[in-house]
Amino acid sequence: MGLAVLALPATLVSFDMFVLLLALPQMSADLGASSTQQLWIMDMYGFMVGGFLVTMGTLGDRIGRRKLLLIGAAVFGAASLMAAFSTSPEMLIAARALLGISGATLAPSTLALISNMFRDPKQMGMAIGIWAGCFSIGAIVGPIAGGAMLSTFWWGSVFLLGVPVMLILLILGGKLLPEYKAPQAGRLDLPSVALSLTAVLPFIYGLKEIARQGPSPLPLTAILLGLALGTVFVRRQRSLQDPLLDLSLFKNKSLSGALVSLLVFSMLGGASLLFLGQFFQLVNDLTPLQAGLALVPGLVVSIAGMSFAPVLARKIRPAHLIANGLVVSLSGYLLFFLVGADSGPAVLMTAFALASLGGGPLVALGTGLVVGSAAPEKAGAAASLSQTSNEFGAGLGIAVVGTIGAAVYRDEISQNLPTGIADGTVDSVREGLASALAEAAGLPGAAGDSLASTAREAFVSGVNAVGATAMVLMALVTVTVLVLLRHVPAFGAAPGGGAEPGPAPEEAQETEQQEAATWEAGTPVTSATG
Repeated sequence: MGLAVLALPATLVSFDMFVLLLALPQMSADLGASSTQQLWIMDMYGFMVGGFLVTMGTLGDRIGRRKLLLIGAAVFGAASLMAAFSTSPEMLIAARALLGISGATLAPSTLALISNMFRDPKQMGMAIGIWAGCFSIGAIVGPIAGGAMLSTFWWGSVFLLGVPVMLILLILGGKLLPEYKAPQAGRLDLPSVALSLTAVLPFIYGLKEIARQGPSPLPLTAILLGLALGTVFVRRQRSLQDPLLDLSLFKNKSLSGALVSLLVFSMLGGASLLFLGQFFQLVNDLTPLQAGLALVPGLVVSIAGMSFAPVLARKIRPAHLIANGLVVSLSGYLLFFLVGADSGPAVLMTAFALASLGGGPLVALGTGLVVGSAAPEKAGAAASLSQTSNEFGAGLGIAVVGTIGAAVYRDEISQNLPTGIADGTVDSVREGLASALAEAAGLPGAAGDSLASTAREAFVSGVNAVGATAMVLMALVTVTVLVLLRHVPAFGAAPGGGAEPGPAPEEAQETEQQEAATWEAGTPVTSATG
């Protein structure tokens, strides 16, 4: 029952992201939002989540993970009401900022609580697999439910969907979820909080701007500023007795290997989704709804991959299971490399499905390894690292891998521009496929057709480059997993490879009774038998 409650915010986060994309045109027209304001409406949530994840993960360890989760749920519900009834772009941007700050409490708190509630590795793996699968469920339901609501109600109705979910979490969370806070948490270092924010926010801003407009002085300066402040943050943590982020966590090979792998997988996922949406709509001529539905098979199989991986991990070592899954993902990116301008949507639908299915073991087991590798009193900080890795990965993938694809497009279109294209049109054509097709639509007859065909071919070359880059990175991650996680036994097996002996029936019953009483009292359980 507690796991079902913790699954609610996971479903809502991805649901909220997809319905906002659908609501943006209607919302912008009603509020009179400029193009810059629209970008802030979309990006503010991600900025705040990325900036506050580390702080919120550690704060939950200090004040109580259930308490922080419920506070975050209350603020998220109130901010959803504020967003739904916003009367200006500025009010909506402020509401999105509050949603992001409160949203940063949800994932670390839920993950850390799962690690407290399910101490047995087999149960924890299954619980995290279910939790991770709920993100895909929200992504599937979001476009369908959001489209239905927007066709009947006003744009603000999509924000109201989060209010009953948060009410259920507030009502049932206090009764079904155990409380946990570190026995000797220490004080919260406010300068470290400020440093983490000022390091993360310009870094994320720079990534998003490079992904949107290409490299330019301002976003590159923002990234360098973020890296410099991040260096100061790391040095401060090393000097503190009670650091905001315990850097000793990274000494654990399981945690470090899983974090790096999750980061790269998120990078490739963010970049591939960017190109998938454009390919379906601008090359295959699908409608936005059809393009969204084309992603559903991949999301469905990702749920299967995340759900079955913990079961298979009871007999197969996580390193081998994750590595085999990444080989499946690599085969999906091979289709990105081989796709052509005349390929139907089935090719990249299959590619996305293979990439998603193969990544299921990494997401479920890797997240479990990150959280489970930390001591119970540091589970919140470890959970925040897992989510920060995902947040940075998606932005980094769009900025780096996406930039490679865009550069290939610009090079191809520059070398193969049809004759007779006006100089004023060339710059617009080089911006991207959407701009090129818009320019082609304004040209007469064969000239327009030739430009559209050339632009599509150049864009597909960019997709091929993304596929090639993804295959190389996926191969490197596979090797990383096999090296850094090779010592991790199958769930339920002892480090030596044999079955882990369980307690005698009388001992198990006594332990169960003691832990039930301990949870009831609201204090942490540290028993190894769980």
